[in-house]
Amino acid sequence: MVRGKTQMKRIENATSRQVTFSKRRNGLLKKAFELSVLCDAEVALIIFSPRGKLYEFSSCSMNKTIERYEKREKDLGISSNARDKDMQNVKEDAHSMAKKIEYLEDSKRKLLGNGLEPCSLNELQLLENQLDRSLRRIRERKNQLFWEQIEKLKEEEKRLGEENAKLREKCGMQPRQSLMSNFDELHIKSMDVETELFIGPPERRSMQKP
Repeated sequence: MVRGKTQMKRIENATSRQVTFSKRRNGLLKKAFELSVLCDAEVALIIFSPRGKLYEFSSCSMNKTIERYEKREKDLGISSNARDKDMQNVKEDAHSMAKKIEYLEDSKRKLLGNGLEPCSLNELQLLENQLDRSLRRIRERKNQLFWEQIEKLKEEEKRLGEENAKLREKCGMQPRQSLMSNFDELHIKSMDVETELFIGPPERRSMQKP
């Protein structure tokens, strides 16, 4: 005889319900025992009958298994709370970073002269002051690099002058006068040039000279 499929709903007949409970209870306890033995699992099973009678099975100690379960639930709760808190912090950091990026992009547009329409007079003055400070720092850095390059060129000129002097000495030639000496000599000669203003023919000028 083929057994029909059991409908999953409350059995209305009290006797049938009690018989089914007894059979299913014994089967469940048996399965719990088999699972603990065959799989070396820690199993704890608690059943209360409709009348409140307690049936239980534990592969070791019911209290220890319950304590282990409660500790596990507590750890999972703490882990879940920490994960939620970390996620909230990540969201807040992302929002703050997005605000900073938006502010920097807006400042960049204003420094380039774009999007100035909403700016007040004070904001424009602050922007102008910021540009002036930036230009001043740029010029200072440019001048610093300029003078550093000049110093390097002077050192290179000095090194080349020393090498040139050594070569000329080997060849029996007179040392070559430096550019600075030539410049000083020209400067002295230029001071000896007559600067008196004379109007008239050249002959009369030469006759007046002692």
